[in-house]
Amino acid sequence: MQVGNARYLTESDLPDTIAVFPLSGVLLLSGGHLPLNVFEPRYLALVDDTLKSNRLIGVIQPDLSESEESPVGNPDLCKVGTIGRITTFGETGDGRYVIDLAGVCRFRFIEELPGTLPYRRARIAPFISDLHEPEDDPAVNRAELLRAFRAYLDANKLDVDWEAIGKTSNRTLVNSLSMMAPFGAREKQALLETLDLKTRAETLVAMTEIVLARAFSDTARTLQ
Repeated sequence: MQVGNARYLTESDLPDTIAVFPLSGVLLLSGGHLPLNVFEPRYLALVDDTLKSNRLIGVIQPDLSESEESPVGNPDLCKVGTIGRITTFGETGDGRYVIDLAGVCRFRFIEELPGTLPYRRARIAPFISDLHEPEDDPAVNRAELLRAFRAYLDANKLDVDWEAIGKTSNRTLVNSLSMMAPFGAREKQALLETLDLKTRAETLVAMTEIVLARAFSDTARTLQ
């Protein structure tokens, strides 16, 4: 897999320890991009140190937090996160960094490492299979996914560039829609931990149908 200027093909291309950035309600998947506005001193230090080494950061959700902000203290972490590579970096002039993380692959959280650094580090086991995920997995039911996506857009009076979507690969479509979907932290984690792209697409369709069914039910009750 090519990510920015780096290629990740085998286990030896990836670290077994990584600095982690806990973020609730945030999902990063292989091939996806996650813009981050970094302002906390501990995470400014994390970015500084990462830029000096391999540019890789582990994005992972706090296990018990529902906050959309990065958590206070050191809460327990979920068991699966995603390795992201810093592909763009900017300084704002007021002490913040604006970065873009490109998703490389998922990882399994093994244990947190002790240390004196202001940010957290973990021992991990990367999901090497993510590096070789086909762009157009034929097992993905693309038509069903687009049907659910269109129904969601219609229900919310939204529109997209359907021509551009028609040109995207199954992998990009499934992972991009999963990242964009307006679901909570637990649903995002469920999408992250799916076995493969086909299962992720099916899970995304099921979650979307539940959201639409609830919205229809709420509307019906309002009209009664």
